[in-house]
Formats: sequence, C-alpha cells, structure tokens
Amino acid sequence: MITAASLAALAMACALGSWRFTTARWTSRAPRLAIILWQSLGLAWGLATTGAMLAYAVEPYKVSVLPGLIAFARGEAPLEPWDALHVLAMIAGITSLAVLVVVLVTAGVQTLRARRRHRVLLALIARDDPGVPGVRVLDHPGATAYCVPGLRSQVVVSEGALKLLSEDELAAVLAHEAAHVRERHDLVLLPFAALRRALPWSKVVADAHAQVELLIEMAADDRARRYCSPRRLATALLRFGTAGAMPTPNGMIGVHAHDVMARVDRLIKPGPELATSVRYGFITLSVTLLTAAPFLWVIQL
Repeated sequence: MITAASLAALAMACALGSWRFTTARWTSRAPRLAIILWQSLGLAWGLATTGAMLAYAVEPYKVSVLPGLIAFARGEAPLEPWDALHVLAMIAGITSLAVLVVVLVTAGVQTLRARRRHRVLLALIARDDPGVPGVRVLDHPGATAYCVPGLRSQVVVSEGALKLLSEDELAAVLAHEAAHVRERHDLVLLPFAALRRALPWSKVVADAHAQVELLIEMAADDRARRYCSPRRLATALLRFGTAGAMPTPNGMIGVHAHDVMARVDRLIKPGPELATSVRYGFITLSVTLLTAAPFLWVIQL
C-alpha cells in the first residue's frame, strides 16, 4: 500500500509540475535543459500513474509492482484473497500501460511509413542543386525548408525559399535544419505527439506538446547560430513568417511560422544564461524523476 501511495503521490507531483511548467519563463534561456525536464516529467508521470494502479492491484502478493506482475503472470496464488477493487485496479493498470505502449508504437510506425513514402516522393520530384550541395530542392514557388529525419536523413528546400532568402539567410536556415537532424529532435517530439493522441482532451498534454515543439526550434536556433549570424537566422524566420511558409509534411521537422517573434527576440537580444547552480538543480530534479518511478516499481516499501 505504501508503494501504491508513493507512486500516486509522484504521479500527482508530475501532473502538477507539468501544469506549472507550461507557464515557466526560464525555458527559453535553456531550451535543452527544459526539454530534458519535460522528458523526465512525462516518463515519470506515465510510469507512476500506471505503477500506482498496478501496485495496488498486486498488494495481495505483498511484493512490489514488477515481482507482483511476474507472480500474476505465472498464475501464482496471492497471500491474501482478491477483491473487486484489486481486480479493477489490475484491469485499469494493464489497460493504461498497454494504451500508452500501443499509442507510442503506432505513432512511431506511422511516422516511419510517412517518411518512407516521402523519401520515395522526393526521389521522383526533387533535384540536386550545385548551389546548395547535399540539399534536395523542390520546384515549388512556395517557401519551405524542412528535414526528413532518420538513418538516411535529408534536408529539403523549395525553389521559392531559394528565391526568398539571401545566401547568408539560406545558410542559416540550412544550419538550423541540420541541427534538427544532428540532435534527433524527431525522437524528442515523438512521445509527446503520441501522448497527445492518447489524451486528446488534456489541455496540459496539448500545452506540453506545443512547448516541446517550440523548445526544439529554440535548441536548433542555438546550435545554428554557432555557424551563422543570429541576425541572419532571425531575418530568415521573419521572411518565412511574412511569406506564409508552406506546411511541413507529416512526420518531418521544418520551419514553423508560429512563435516567430519569440524566437527572433531571443536571437537578436539573447537573455542571460541560467546560473550554474540552477542548471545543476534542474539536472538533479530530472535524474530524480527518471529514477524514482522505476525504483518504486521494483522495491517494496
């Protein structure tokens, strides 16, 4: 019972933390750190929520979650008789865990299929351009730039984007897209997109997904400005925003027109970085969240 109560308290803390985190103002000063904390909150919440139900369900076995589930799967008799609440908790816990896993796997499979189809399409309609080596060019008047993540990643720009941007602005945009590929932001975003499919009615989940989308853009902006002028990247974002950039194909990561001014402001007038002590504090919190739920799954309190 103590394990179930601890996991329930951890789940509530993660839910409350996520709700407060959606309005945090420091995240733009350390987007990578904020992404890690979001990942920690999401994983800990999922494990703690399902673990609380399963811990209560296996309480008659007088063991923690994982050993109790193993005993249940083997058909071993519990030390105490089952009652209706324990049975319902087992059904709810296994169902919730299965839904989360199935939604995540389904989202991953659908994304991989979309990318595979898009690569086939690009092979037919895109071309190489000696002016932008290593980049696939679409003969389309609309402005777009995006990456196709994966083992065979590609960066794609349209003819409209080539005409819209100066040489320096184009280099900044390509550096931004290369940052998405290098840091595998598609894998960062996938669990949050899957969770949003599983809980479409949750405002906190929708806000978290939007926050992570913005944070990966800021993280890519930060890496890109190591290789280009921040002002050139800012002007490129403004050009895409005013020109009405084409929507990014499903499963890809591209230039987003939303929250352009927030990104432009931090590129032109970057704020002070977080103090080292604050960074270590958030890292410690992330590590604690990532270890607490799995620890409670296997340790009987």
